Amino acid sequence: MTPAPRPLRIALVAGEASGDQLGAGLIAALKARHPDAAFAGIGGPAMRAAGLDAWHDSQALAVMGLAEVLSHLPRLLRLRADLRRRVLAWRPDVFVGIDAPDFNLGVEKWLKRRGVRTVHYVSPSVWAWREGRAEKIGRSADRVLCLFPMEPPIYARHAVDARFVGHPLADAIPLQPDRAAARAALGLDPTSPVLALLPGSRLGEIARMLPVFLDAAELVAQRVPALRIALPAANEACEHAIRTLLATKPGVAARVRVLHGDAQRAMIASDLVLLASGTAALEAMLCKRPMVVGHRISPTTYRIVTRLGLLKTRHVSLPNVLAGAPLVPELLQDDCVPEKLAAACLRWLGQPQAVEALLPRFVELHETLRRDASARAAEVVDELAAAPAPVALTP
Repeated sequence: MTPAPRPLRIALVAGEASGDQLGAGLIAALKARHPDAAFAGIGGPAMRAAGLDAWHDSQALAVMGLAEVLSHLPRLLRLRADLRRRVLAWRPDVFVGIDAPDFNLGVEKWLKRRGVRTVHYVSPSVWAWREGRAEKIGRSADRVLCLFPMEPPIYARHAVDARFVGHPLADAIPLQPDRAAARAALGLDPTSPVLALLPGSRLGEIARMLPVFLDAAELVAQRVPALRIALPAANEACEHAIRTLLATKPGVAARVRVLHGDAQRAMIASDLVLLASGTAALEAMLCKRPMVVGHRISPTTYRIVTRLGLLKTRHVSLPNVLAGAPLVPELLQDDCVPEKLAAACLRWLGQPQAVEALLPRFVELHETLRRDASARAAEVVDELAAAPAPVALTP
């Protein structure tokens, strides 16, 4: 009698909250295809709730900055060794590394050489700088799951199998968000103009960007006296830093509502978003709000990036990158000053026809990214699991 086939086994590693959400969506989509599948590895509360047998918590990988990495290096090396051992002993059909490239790509490469099929979910920004990384990623992963449509052609130039699966934020955010409901939920006046400030979710970003943003907001308020400001805080540490800075800006502080999280709702509720470049710009686009992107990095890093020509794109904010056109203003480095930021904000607030022209472009980009990302990612993982087992190169 032929034994029943073994249920599908998928090992996953996610290193922060966004990866935990991606992993939970992937697990749910794979369970829909394989109800008896087993999942194990490193994840957070969302992945555990979805069915992950968590060998370690994702917070174990949440280490930022060179000094912090060095201080945690012995622990991270022990964790990596334990993970490798467990994965090989468990014999998964596929290993999925979700984002966290500094940790996951090395693990993927090691496992791939030992005959484990590997997937890297979320491409590093090869479209922006160091395209040569695509070839290196291909040596680690049998498949790369990309959130943006411009990424697979870059990998194709390096003979790497990369698939565009769409962006989960585009699946989660409605094409037409309800601004009135968002304002009611946040207790914001339905008639007052609202500016959402998103300087970043890390303490260093808040220290660098929020004073500039608050000074810009004060200049806007001088021209728009009814202005109200929504300022989401990602966590308690961020809220403390925000309130400490607000205490030094009494001229604008009275207009500010500090929110506990609720960044997405604040964007939907706003008339305009002033934000630092990053995923927040994509989220503001999906929320269909006009925005001004202001960003600074350390002068030393900026000199290195510009002199070595490391930045390979004309635009840095995702709405502009996706559109291939300057849909929203980007004020970077020396241009990221209160006067220029305020002027850009006032142009949006004073030109409702420009906002009306912008929104259909945002809807078009939203529809491009709305592909049921978790289901598409599960399809690729399933396809790879069914492929012939690779030959191990290393015992």
